[in-house]
Amino acid sequence: MLRVDSVDLHYGASQALRGIDMEAAIGDVTCVLGRNGVGKTSLLRAIVGQHKVSGGQIRWDETDVTHLPAHRRASAGIAYVPQGREIFPLLTVEENLRTGFAAVGRSDRTIPEEVFDLFPVLKSMLGRRGGDLSGGQQQQLAIARALVMRPRLLVLDEPTEGIQPSIIKDIESVIRLLRERGTMAILLVEQYFDFARRLADRFVVMNRGEIVVRGAGDQMDQDDVRRHLTV
Repeated sequence: MLRVDSVDLHYGASQALRGIDMEAAIGDVTCVLGRNGVGKTSLLRAIVGQHKVSGGQIRWDETDVTHLPAHRRASAGIAYVPQGREIFPLLTVEENLRTGFAAVGRSDRTIPEEVFDLFPVLKSMLGRRGGDLSGGQQQQLAIARALVMRPRLLVLDEPTEGIQPSIIKDIESVIRLLRERGTMAILLVEQYFDFARRLADRFVVMNRGEIVVRGAGDQMDQDDVRRHLTV
């Protein structure tokens, strides 16, 4: 389980996170919702080690990872799919997938066949440059690259952003299947309410760097949550 306890985060004099407490359990999808600029991506960056926290503690699998660098957290099973995908546009699809090997031992440096079961379009594009893929295909590649790391915590930052509806449905199906396998925790930042509502086992809503609403996914109050999502 991921545990975030009383986490603060600053960018210089500006405080982005205030006393964040949350959990993400193996076998569950935990959704973080909120408007732009409320601290959702800052929270993910704190969890994966891309930005140092100012206070509090982050624990993963009963280990304090608060001060571990990002590559050590990746080796501990934390995989991150950032907003905007951040694939390598000049590398081929296969080369992009192989960059996930950096976080695993030598015996695991193969692309799992399940990656192509989940994203069959990638198998036919292994020799194509990442920058030549559509936005939806690049998003599938970014998730597949994370899965090459054999993660136990999969962190996704707005995977539906700028993606055509058919690919959104495919990504939703993949997330649902990964959850049903019960081998990883999935932490999902999302602004698309209906997508989050269909997937969330647990949810938190952020505003101004704080969690203002939380609960079980099947108890999500649509009006209450939407009030915190609209500008």
